[in-house]
Amino acid sequence: MLRESPLFAYIPAKNLDRARRFYEETLGLVPKSLNNDDVTYEFASGTAAFLYLTDNAGTSKASQAFWSVKDVDREIVELKKRGVVFERYDDMPGERSPEGAVIAGGAKAAWFKDSEGNILAIVQSL
Repeated sequence: MLRESPLFAYIPAKNLDRARRFYEETLGLVPKSLNNDDVTYEFASGTAAFLYLTDNAGTSKASQAFWSVKDVDREIVELKKRGVVFERYDDMPGERSPEGAVIAGGAKAAWFKDSEGNILAIVQSL
């Protein structure tokens, strides 16, 4: 049952105005809906992310969400042009792509933090 249903990511924000500037101006996302202080962004295949206000933002040391992309290196170049700074995890096994993505386990991935300290990723299946 669950495998046939869309999955939505929850992304915490300590400062919703700052977070919205990052997601909308830096990443170029467009809000689908606004509910009180919460924002929903819609993506391909009926997926979405829900940005909500909480003091717990940025406390996880794991990725909050990832985008499945066709070309990680191209996305890295484009996002860097928009001011996104990518994380470098030197202790992570695998090779590095020309743009610094980790290549391991049948995927190529790169991570960055949003304005709230949440870890997000872009991943390409190989």
